[in-house]
Amino acid sequence: MVKIAVAGGSGHIASEVIDVLAATHKHEILILSRKDPSTTESLPGVTWAKTDYTDKAQLTSILNGVHTVLCFSSAHTDHGSAAQKLLIDAAVAAGVKRFAPNEWSSASIEELPWYAEKVNVRAYLEELNKEKKVLEYTLFQPGLLLDYCAPAGTCKHLEPFELWIDFPNRRAITLEGNVGEFTATTMKDLAHVVAGAVEYSGEWPVIGGVYGMTLSMSKLLEIGVKARGGKPWDITTLKEDDVRLGKVDSPWVPKFNDPALTPEQNEQFSKIIVRGSLLSGVSKSWVVSDEWNRLLPDYKFADVEEFLVKHWAGRP
Repeated sequence: MVKIAVAGGSGHIASEVIDVLAATHKHEILILSRKDPSTTESLPGVTWAKTDYTDKAQLTSILNGVHTVLCFSSAHTDHGSAAQKLLIDAAVAAGVKRFAPNEWSSASIEELPWYAEKVNVRAYLEELNKEKKVLEYTLFQPGLLLDYCAPAGTCKHLEPFELWIDFPNRRAITLEGNVGEFTATTMKDLAHVVAGAVEYSGEWPVIGGVYGMTLSMSKLLEIGVKARGGKPWDITTLKEDDVRLGKVDSPWVPKFNDPALTPEQNEQFSKIIVRGSLLSGVSKSWVVSDEWNRLLPDYKFADVEEFLVKHWAGRP
């Protein structure tokens, strides 16, 4: 049993991970949040601490006695990674053994500019351990969370949002030739790997790939047709050169909605995301490695096709 602090613990991915950790009844879990604890769900063995991530002394005090910190704070709103860097400094000052920064997605940020702060944090942690091991850490990288392609309600907390591969409406935006590859991993698998990693007795690997299955865009579309009852999809095909120039000539664009942004910012961000999502398939930014699969060999990962067919079965 160890004490785990979860930063950004009220977020959707964090909440799914917390549920799995709490269900083991093995750990003491402390959630760090900017929200008032009274407005959130209470779980056995889970306590809350409110912080705005600006006071190192306060954070150090909160992290006293903590063994592992899992960070889920929002990268694109943490300018200069100031909050996460302060959290890392406080973790070191409090004697925390393990730290997982806010990764939880792609291996590379190529074509994914909204993940730029992740690189800053990676560099900060690398520099921290340059002379000697100060803080053990791993970059949990599952690729694309497959549940975003599943019906609403598949996960308790994770809310599907519009993607360029639109399962609910049987449509997709793709590049000529259906180029692009992605690793897809279910939220359940990621959460259980994190729980296994917390109990893992060896040293955490710096690169922490959580590998479900890698598949091409054409294969994902093929699975989409099967999962959605065999009915044809409306496919918008774009030229890669046009997309690189920022020309996304599509009758629809998946909408990104972040409550922290204005409607105008969300509209602009939506265009950036669809461009980056298409091009990142070409650069294979979402293709991840399998470090945690090898370290936790007894865990069986879900099959992408079986997962999607099962959860879309009988849906209109």
